[in-house]
Amino acid sequence: MSKKRRRHSAEQIIKKLRNADAMLAAGKSVGEVLQSLEVSEATLSRWRTQYGGMKSKEAKRLKSLEEENNRLKRIIADQALDISMLKEIAKGN
Repeated sequence: MSKKRRRHSAEQIIKKLRNADAMLAAGKSVGEVLQSLEVSEATLSRWRTQYGGMKSKEAKRLKSLEEENNRLKRIIADQALDISMLKEIAKGN
């Protein structure tokens, strides 16, 4: 039985982390919390390290900065490729 993989937005992750903390404080077991959130223990742990203590606005900003960083890395890679091709062409002359 394989479940369909879901992607959660940063806001959804933060909301689920808050719910998890509230349920744990209310005395629920970790297994019950994981089952109600429909995530694995590894996922919850990863979310806590990445988003723990953040607010929704901070998470949105983090996501936009990561996207911008990836875009800039692609531009740099394209420029490096162009430079490499120009050097190869210049060698032939």
